[in-house]
Amino acid sequence: MRRVLSLLPLMVLAACAASPTASPQLNQEGKQFLQPSPDRGALYVYREGWMGIARPVDVVVAGGAQARLGHNTYLRVDGPPGPLEVACKAGDGTSTRQIDVQPGQTRYVAVSMSAGLWGPGCEVAEVSPDQGQSAIRGARRIEWQ
Repeated sequence: MRRVLSLLPLMVLAACAASPTASPQLNQEGKQFLQPSPDRGALYVYREGWMGIARPVDVVVAGGAQARLGHNTYLRVDGPPGPLEVACKAGDGTSTRQIDVQPGQTRYVAVSMSAGLWGPGCEVAEVSPDQGQSAIRGARRIEWQ
């Protein structure tokens, strides 16, 4: 048990290394939840929870971003309104969800790890603004490609 506990900090550090962390200024800006301009939309994608803490989840927002979300991380994508496909991959498991972002609107998506028969998987779920903002306030923003 002592060995397991001594490895916990290393596992947390490995999760933090999944993607480059954004600057503190960008992190705080993201937590202000500013509305996009009327001709744009915004999408927050975040990951929380303890399942698979040491393993990042690969996330792709079609036409917008690609990142590896570690435990308690988030990203914000601003762009033209319309349908956006959000996909995740963990191990051999994948999940996809289409989110329709209207002009001037902000949507929130939670990505989580799941346990599968043959290995880890992931899930994509749209959540309410209150739930998304609450999770993001305790997370750190990452940079995406």
